[in-house]
Parts: sequence; C-alpha cells; structure tokens
Amino acid sequence: MRDVAVKKRAARALARQLAYQEQWSRRLPGREAEIMERMEKHSREVGAAIERVAAMPEDARVLEVGSGAKGIIFFFGGACRIGVDPLADRYRHLFPAWQSRAVTLAAYGEALPFADGSFDIVLCDNVVDHAENPRRIVEEIARVLAPGGLLYFTVNVHHSIYRLASGIHAAWRALGIPFEITPFADHTVHLTRVEAGNLFEGLPLRLLHEADDIARVKGHVAPTHRRFERHVKRIFFKNAKYEVIAVRR
Repeated sequence: MRDVAVKKRAARALARQLAYQEQWSRRLPGREAEIMERMEKHSREVGAAIERVAAMPEDARVLEVGSGAKGIIFFFGGACRIGVDPLADRYRHLFPAWQSRAVTLAAYGEALPFADGSFDIVLCDNVVDHAENPRRIVEEIARVLAPGGLLYFTVNVHHSIYRLASGIHAAWRALGIPFEITPFADHTVHLTRVEAGNLFEGLPLRLLHEADDIARVKGHVAPTHRRFERHVKRIFFKNAKYEVIAVRR
C-alpha cells in the first residue's frame, strides 16, 4: 500500500512539474539568451566545484540524472553529454534553444538504461526528493559510474518537522481530500540532513566533499519578521542545500 502511495505522489509531482514548465515556456520568448547565460554560469560553477577536489578528464563521458528543463548538462564540458529525465521528450519540444546541446533520453533515475561503468562523471542536482525512490537512484548512479568516476550530487534538506508534515499531507490525499500544499505536492519526501547522508551508506562511493548550508539558511531570516517568527524560522529551517562530491571505488 505504501509503495502505491509513493508511486502516486511521484506521478503527481511529475505532472505538476510538467505543467509548471509548460507555463514557464510560454513566458520564455525574448529571454532565451538571458536564461542560457544563467544556465551556463551554473554549469561552470558546478565544474569548478568538482575541480576543486578532483581533476575532470577533458574527454569525459558525462551523465545528468534528472536533467529536467534547464539542467547542468546543457553547458557542461566533456566529449559525450547525456541527460536523463522522465519528461525529456516534452522538454526537447518546450526548450529547443538549449535542449539540443546534449543528448536527452526519457527514462527514470531508478532504472538507468546504461551498462555498468558507462560514465566518468554523473551529475544529480536537486532531483531525488521529487522521485519515487531516492536511494535506488543513488544506487543506479554508483552502478553506471566507472571506477574512479566522479559524482556531483545535491538535494535540499529540512528540519524533521517537514517530513512529518509531508506524511500528513500524503495521508489526507490518500483519503481523497483534494486540498494540496505546493511544497508537499511537488515532492515525494522531505529529507533531513541525516537521511540525505544515509543515501550513500554501503555504496562503493568515497565522499571527497560533503557540506550543507544549514547555518546560512538559519541566519537568513528577514529583519522585518518579529522576534518570535525569526526564532521559529531558525529552528524549523527548510530548503538547505546538501552537497556531495564522491569518487567511485
């Protein structure tokens, strides 16, 4: 029963993401250059973050799991660049200006359509908490990475109260109550910092870099908020970035 509920949440999150991107594409004309410049900057930043801890081969085979509408892969280096996303076929149509810069395949991260050890670099940027099985995605990433290959991974982490709230939201949806709260409808799970780290437990990956910006998020509270509100927001933080760079053993 739980598996069925998770599948439904994942399907709903995917449908909501497509609807959002379709709406976004209608506002795109005339802004393509601006958006592509922003995407290229982010790709350079990710490349620089990896290079700070490990050298990337110039002829790298690069995969992005969850390349989405505006992924890293479209302006990343490497001799072979592939993006995988369940909505890849739709995104190629919606955003041709940059989607054509990499090969994209419609597939799920839980079942990557590649042989073991196919890639030198795998990117997965804020994806797994929207998917059916975050742990399975990380297992698949480890499988398709070649020995010595590099992983760049991020996911948003939250105070544990959001996991509880997410479960309550899922329960009333399962009962047929139509009321939706956007952050919970767009995600299958809200991971804590510990749960995000546990995704890598027992896998043939050695973490070269592991960091989060929880302290920054807790400190970034609007001064206009009342003292009590500021205190609550600092305790019950959300949307902190958890970042890992790992090497395949």
